[in-house]
Amino acid sequence: MRLARTLAAPGPGWTAEADVVVVGSGIAGLTAALELRTRVPKVLLVTKGSLASGSTVWAQGGIAAALAPGDSPAAHLQDTLVAGGGLCDRRAVEVLVTEGPARVRALAAAGAAFDTGPDGVLSLTREGGHGADRIAHAGGDATGAEISRALVAQLEAVRSDPGIEVIEHALVLDLLTGAPGPDGSSGPVCGVTLHVIGEGTRDGVGAVLGRAVVLATGGIGQLFQSSTNPAQATGDGLAAALRAGAVVGDVEFVQFHPTVLWLGAGVKGQLALISEAVRGEGAMLLDTDGVRFMPQVHPQAELAPRDVVAHAIVRQMAATGSEHVYLDARHLGPDFLRRRFPTIGRRLLDEGLDLGTDLIPVAPAQHYHSGGVVTDVDGRSSVEGLYAVGEVACTGVHGANRLASNSLLEGLVFAARAADDIADRLSRGALPRVEPVERPGDPALVAATVRTRLQRIAQRGPGVIRSAQGLAHAAQALAAVPVRAHEVPGVVAAPQTAEWETTNLHQVATLLTAVAAERTESRGGHFREDHPDPVEGWRARVVARLGADGVLELARAPLDLSPSRAPAPDRVGPRAG
Repeated sequence: MRLARTLAAPGPGWTAEADVVVVGSGIAGLTAALELRTRVPKVLLVTKGSLASGSTVWAQGGIAAALAPGDSPAAHLQDTLVAGGGLCDRRAVEVLVTEGPARVRALAAAGAAFDTGPDGVLSLTREGGHGADRIAHAGGDATGAEISRALVAQLEAVRSDPGIEVIEHALVLDLLTGAPGPDGSSGPVCGVTLHVIGEGTRDGVGAVLGRAVVLATGGIGQLFQSSTNPAQATGDGLAAALRAGAVVGDVEFVQFHPTVLWLGAGVKGQLALISEAVRGEGAMLLDTDGVRFMPQVHPQAELAPRDVVAHAIVRQMAATGSEHVYLDARHLGPDFLRRRFPTIGRRLLDEGLDLGTDLIPVAPAQHYHSGGVVTDVDGRSSVEGLYAVGEVACTGVHGANRLASNSLLEGLVFAARAADDIADRLSRGALPRVEPVERPGDPALVAATVRTRLQRIAQRGPGVIRSAQGLAHAAQALAAVPVRAHEVPGVVAAPQTAEWETTNLHQVATLLTAVAAERTESRGGHFREDHPDPVEGWRARVVARLGADGVLELARAPLDLSPSRAPAPDRVGPRAG
């Protein structure tokens, strides 16, 4: 199986330089840029939409951290390991849960207004898989929006600083790489090519040279027919890293949110999720016969890990011949629900539904990608100079299944660590400037008209429930897609945003299908109906990379599941040394 190592695009019409290029403006990208701004001479932040348009703004539930007196990082760690299905990198989880509380407090001190009680103490709630109340939220169900607002405000306050530049409405096309190693290994990353979509500060396709690149590009949601992800989530960062030769891992673990508003089979685009926090407050799942089914499935009932709930819903839908189930929160009372979930309530009212008086039709939809670019605990990828943070990264924190509300915390903690590492290495001259070279092979371009077909293939192949037959059909269908559409007579396709996004989706779909076929077991966000049980021999990470010839190479990488010898330091500032 071969994939192109570059996108078909015009040559750069302009060139700029920065010390660090940060791609993405969610919690991870904004945190990295803000942390780096005063510690390196020049940071360039590139974002596909406006500064506040990333996935973070849509996060409803909250951010998890052991902030309560009766809670502890050790308890948070244990809940995360359980949800991860035996595939978490324990060291990464230790870093997350130990450094997390200080990071959340620092975020609040910097202006993020989390909800508090009359005594001024943070109001903490519980979500699925957590054994304690440790979810901090803002505006009831608008946590991501508040965090995004606070971080964007910090960045806007320093936007005139000559040490930082922001380019909005720009799509990063490819990572620039230097000369490969003697063994053919990938050369170091030394910048990006990007296309300013129309409202940015520069025009057309350009190149930004840098000593390090931080990918914070979010997820792959638009690969599927139904997703809670924003329209920008087309797998751009993951595909670009793969083309640059980076190792990716845990790609098969796609989290489908159990309770996404169901508005009919033909609805497209970003769908409204009904936060897990609603179930955390006591809402129940009923099938279309009115039967509550989760207590028979898992001891935590509606608060079981998300993969358990999603699979149970799909099975119940099949048993009743329905396309959805119902979320019942009526017993919680309209007044309470309006106060606790104002954003969800308004969204439902737009569709003629009242959370306090109506049964809400819901069904699973793609929500989060637990895999991505493999990194260490400082955000370093396998390619020199390339870092990845947030959803695009595979830190090992999530394993086979993300624990609710750990994603915002992961972006916050590991973006700060990556910034620390980059600043330290730049100060020591450890990331020298490198001249980019052209990567071999024909570039790819997939016609934008193929996107709907790609989404259908992904939904039926590597969707909620997978099988060898379905994955084989998906692989065949993906292989039949013309990947040099701009050279096919009669096909209307040109190097432009829609085609570049569709090409990224095609490459991600091909990768996901191959890895899902490789793992012949069920675990976390990967469910194979022909291999329905976990297999001890599969307690390993499936990793993939593109060789110099563009061949997709898969391998198993063992995980270190043992506790570290020393706890992760509880730090907020830069590391010494």
